[in-house]
Amino acid sequence: MTKERRQMLHFDSDYMEGAHPRILKKLMETNMEQTSGYGTDTYTLEAKQRIRQACNCPEAEVYLLVGGTQTNSTVIDGVLTNYEGVLAAQTGHISVHEAGAVEHSGHKVLTLPQKQGKLDAREVRSYLQRFYQDENQEHMVYPGMVYISHPTEYGTLYTKAELEELYQVCQEYQIPLFLDGARLGYGLMAEGTDVTLEEIAALTDVFYIGGTKVGALFGEAVVFTNPKLAKHFFTIVKQHGALFAKGRILGIQFAELFTDDLYLRISRHAIDMAGQLIRVFERHDFQFYLKTPTNQQFLILEKKQMKQLAEKVSFGFWEELDDDHTVVRFATSWATREEDIRELDRLLDTKF
Repeated sequence: MTKERRQMLHFDSDYMEGAHPRILKKLMETNMEQTSGYGTDTYTLEAKQRIRQACNCPEAEVYLLVGGTQTNSTVIDGVLTNYEGVLAAQTGHISVHEAGAVEHSGHKVLTLPQKQGKLDAREVRSYLQRFYQDENQEHMVYPGMVYISHPTEYGTLYTKAELEELYQVCQEYQIPLFLDGARLGYGLMAEGTDVTLEEIAALTDVFYIGGTKVGALFGEAVVFTNPKLAKHFFTIVKQHGALFAKGRILGIQFAELFTDDLYLRISRHAIDMAGQLIRVFERHDFQFYLKTPTNQQFLILEKKQMKQLAEKVSFGFWEELDDDHTVVRFATSWATREEDIRELDRLLDTKF
């Protein structure tokens, strides 16, 4: 344990650690093997097949990319034509936390109102109806895709019914539904959810399974459940500088994550740790901005209180609530330790 680790408790995010030990072990075991490049190796082929099986989608096209922003911008640019944009919640990741990566590729993010980070199918339908009734539509950016994330930026989840409604609207207007699954494992294992991986595969046209935040060193697995959208996607990935020469490093990681339910089991650990974290905050009468079923919890702190707590605990700034209060985020992960949560509890007992 490093000196920094002893002095500071970290609940900043869910990708602070390296990788699950099983992944590191497999990477070391295979380190001196010679394999073909660009994802044509046997490990990558095995990972893709395991993902298809887990999704119950044998015809799916699967591609392994390195990071979330890269994946979002590559998928969106690969699917849309040059005059189309993508509908997303105002708080969606591509709207606020990707430095204009989607716009940089030439596609406008068309933002819609949100409720706790989620898009409502009625809002999407209303936007599309207004657009196609507008006589000036040919002077405007065409809505060519709907983007959602599950969990959302606020750690909230779509229900199966909400996904069905969104997918139905997209089907009516013949535009794809794209689901950002950077934290998908934490959504799948949340208490009370009625959404499974198979249902996500059935109710989207393309989605991705996040590895970076769920046990991998890095990596996201893009799943095209509508293979027609993946035309020449390999070439598009390369155009975006996103084609990994040593593709087996991604393949090994996802093959391990999808062996013996490792992906789901370590995701469940994060949910269990989040439950303990919630109980600690409740015991100390903290005010929640959002108490979510996933691994992200949002608190309202007085600014003086936040400054004092930050001397001992590292957490994420979220937004200014008013002149005296700030919304902050605490995140657990696949690697969160119970002893760190107990230490946080003891620290709060001392009023830090």
